[in-house]
Amino acid sequence: MKFDYNEEQQLLSDSVRRFVAQDYTFEARRKIVASPEGFSAPVWATIADLGLLGLPFPSDAGGFGGGAVDLMSAMEAFGEALVVEPYLSTIMAAQFVARAGSAAQKDRILPAVIEGKLKMAFAQTEKDARYDLSHVNVAASGSTISGDKLAVLHAPIADEIVVSARSSSGIGLYLVDAKAPGVAMRSYRTLDEMPAADVSFKDAAAKRIGQGDALPLIEEVVDFATALICAEAVGAMKYANDATLEYIKARKQFGVPIGAFQALQHRMVDMVISYEQAKSMASLACAKVDSERDPAERKRIVSAAKIKIADASRHVSQESVQLHGGMGMSDELKVSHTFRRLTAIARQFGDADHHLARFA
Repeated sequence: MKFDYNEEQQLLSDSVRRFVAQDYTFEARRKIVASPEGFSAPVWATIADLGLLGLPFPSDAGGFGGGAVDLMSAMEAFGEALVVEPYLSTIMAAQFVARAGSAAQKDRILPAVIEGKLKMAFAQTEKDARYDLSHVNVAASGSTISGDKLAVLHAPIADEIVVSARSSSGIGLYLVDAKAPGVAMRSYRTLDEMPAADVSFKDAAAKRIGQGDALPLIEEVVDFATALICAEAVGAMKYANDATLEYIKARKQFGVPIGAFQALQHRMVDMVISYEQAKSMASLACAKVDSERDPAERKRIVSAAKIKIADASRHVSQESVQLHGGMGMSDELKVSHTFRRLTAIARQFGDADHHLARFA
């Protein structure tokens, strides 16, 4: 299978890489992470101006009608730069509206998302769920919901939250104003410095998205997002490999670069092999979530990709830190932050054990 970008995708990749190289350096990222908000409004505006927020949405809403394959280059660039802005959280939550929302919901939500005026989050995880998407205890009653969601990425900076909740008719999806009465948050930063919160809902006003059982739609959109974080991991691994190769060429011991030692060369080659395998599986996963109509086959391919990504993330991140020596763990070195992000990605939307069970 050919995984090369077409001309339009390559142009997009080049423009995103120029943006992160100029405006999202590691020092700029450190300032953003240190800010109370944990994200940058000017960077968010630039992401919208580049058209990245409109890529996965239909043209009648002002988007470009793209899919996961079209987003791969942006996600790889974001992974390489360790972008903390709520890009995936927003397009993931908005996908529920695009795929199942009413005409009024689409007209209100999608253009605002595409223009960068609306940030969103998806609240799914609950206590003891262990990646089980059917484990939903938040209760929906009429036009309100009550219950707790845990580790909701980018909830502290979201304007609206899509929440899974259970009613008498099964699992549904609900739009909730993040600042509405009855919504309370305990905010914090994750291991990889993302803004997140545990969110409690107490008779919070909510508007349902679509009708019927929403579990198949949740699985579909989570698989879409899983394929995209696989692409993000590929970008982070590329940086880890490039930084490590540069370091072992420059670091000298016994009067020669440590990269001249055959044992380290072998370890570096193994890292590159892990990266290439991960890139192939991420490309396959993105292609499948765009084209596969059989949910069972889509799940198998996405789980296979996530298993490989989890293994490669662990291998590449740990080797990059070890080959840098003690300084690889220092906060001042970007490779240590890349280690954290890859560690988080390996568990986001399901760890290797979860996806092995699902694949089987």
